[in-house]
Amino acid sequence: MIDALLARYGYVAMVVLLAIGVYVMIRSPNLVKKVIGMNIFQTGIFLFFISSAYVEDGVPAIVGHGGAEATYVSPLPHVLILTAIVVGVSLTAVALSLIVRIYREYGTLEEDTLREVLANE
Repeated sequence: MIDALLARYGYVAMVVLLAIGVYVMIRSPNLVKKVIGMNIFQTGIFLFFISSAYVEDGVPAIVGHGGAEATYVSPLPHVLILTAIVVGVSLTAVALSLIVRIYREYGTLEEDTLREVLANE
């Protein structure tokens, strides 16, 4: 059992990151901490794609690199993750700008306080 977990440490790290991200997003009442949890969750998804694309003794799929008998690695998961990282950074920037706007309007970042303020309006 432990040998199987050690052989797939990328998947184990992915599960840990997903669990931490979900826990922070659900349990924390602070909006900034929720965004941090979302980024941790997102990193777990990135790690899942990269771990699933890993090929033992694989070489990059470049013409003339590795020879005819070489095992090539598909570049598609890596390209998708690079695109997802850019989208993730943009999403984080938008979320943080909305949080700044909420703080200027209501003076708090706590979810419970915001609900009370909005209920009284």
